[in-house]
Amino acid sequence: MHRNSRRGLGVFAAVSSAVMTVILLGADNTYAQTYPVKPVRVVIPFPPGGAPDLIGRLLAAKLAERLGQPFIAENRTGAGGNIAAEFVAKSPPDGYTLFAASDGPLAINPNVYAKVPFDTLRDFAPISIAANAGFVLMACPSLPVTTVADVIALAKTRHLNIASSGFGSNHHLAGEMLKSAANIGLTHIPYKGFGAAVTEAIGCSVDLLFGAISSGLPHIRAGKLKALAVTIPRRHPGLPDTPTFTEVGYASVAMDAYFGLVAPAGTPRAIIDRLHAEVIALLKEKDTADRINGAGLEIVGSTPDEFSQRIKADLQKYAQVAKSLGAKAD
Repeated sequence: MHRNSRRGLGVFAAVSSAVMTVILLGADNTYAQTYPVKPVRVVIPFPPGGAPDLIGRLLAAKLAERLGQPFIAENRTGAGGNIAAEFVAKSPPDGYTLFAASDGPLAINPNVYAKVPFDTLRDFAPISIAANAGFVLMACPSLPVTTVADVIALAKTRHLNIASSGFGSNHHLAGEMLKSAANIGLTHIPYKGFGAAVTEAIGCSVDLLFGAISSGLPHIRAGKLKALAVTIPRRHPGLPDTPTFTEVGYASVAMDAYFGLVAPAGTPRAIIDRLHAEVIALLKEKDTADRINGAGLEIVGSTPDEFSQRIKADLQKYAQVAKSLGAKAD
């Protein structure tokens, strides 16, 4: 073939490719502008009543108001959130199935379960982190401690145990962080959910437990549990007299859970961007802020890329913490 002919074919192919890209981008943006045209399912991995359910239902309700289609909150519980995560990961990437995700299924479970039926980095497209929740170390009311230093001193003289909402949960891993940082022994006692664990701690069947600040506040304010330290960088407004672990000399005991929205991988970027913009806008509404802050949570509002980087960092962080567990959940 003549050299000029080959050059002409190459130019034609390049122009055709560029035109096709423009057409596809235009189609993608048109799809996003009309989205949604039918109800959207928002899958929540935990039962009603906790922070994941609160954020998931709030996002669903507000997105429905803003986008003019039902956003139906659906609780799919079990296996620490793995059942819901698998369902969303295997759903069509069309914007009509979303995951009200938290760090548990996305970053902790891949490190503490022997096998999970999804790949966090491969199977999900982050949209935005909506809120964060810090954790607080609480003590049974009759335990003779008022500070973390008291706990450490007591643990060196007698046996202490620490409750959690289940093996591999945030509460469990926070306890492992404390054990490692303070070089103390604490016997882990897992329960099926935070409700059961906190009931046992209030009754002093167990000595200590970590819990989300939002969940622990009512019990602390009622004098049923003693707050000792929080796992976030700054003191929590609801617990102004409770120090951070950094303040008491154990900066490595650092944890905050996030709650946000992700879609199946492959969801059109224009849909991701539109949902992100709507989430950021609704987080700025006063009634949204009042509900989130009133529950003891902190509003975030991240970009998809910031959410992705947070997931990657937490996968690495919890891989290190999980090494101390000595076993993995089935």
